[in-house]
Amino acid sequence: MQRLNLPTYSFNIKSDVKGEQIFDKCRNKWVSLTPEEWVRQHLLQYFINELNYPVSLVATEMSIQIHGLSRRCDIVVFNRKAMPVLIAECKAPIIPLNQKVFDQVSRYNYDMKVPYLLISNGLKHYCAKIDTENNKVELLDKFPDYSVLDNHSSDDN
Repeated sequence: MQRLNLPTYSFNIKSDVKGEQIFDKCRNKWVSLTPEEWVRQHLLQYFINELNYPVSLVATEMSIQIHGLSRRCDIVVFNRKAMPVLIAECKAPIIPLNQKVFDQVSRYNYDMKVPYLLISNGLKHYCAKIDTENNKVELLDKFPDYSVLDNHSSDDN
């Protein structure tokens, strides 16, 4: 798999009749190793190892309903009050990060109203702080540490 603009981590990878598989610690199961999954697993490890996100408060491939349609958020991070505070959308490295990708993660946030949205293709990453009360979006120069996320409540944004 391609080298990403994230630290290098050790992953459990195996090949079987289903092809290459990678072990997802958040889902506690083997999943197909696609380019998008490669990005997701690196981002998860970065969150957990570098930014102190508790594994137990990170959901991957979380199902949500938007206007009656079933969708899946790549990564949702919760604070210790079990409120979602960050949604991340992962793309394969060959997929450019553009307005369409940001619109996708924004739609996922329609009902959740999390204060942080993140998009990444493993090579580029954009994280934004969302102020729903004042209709403002602030592009951040780094990902928030978990202590920042944990201090957010739905009343804060």
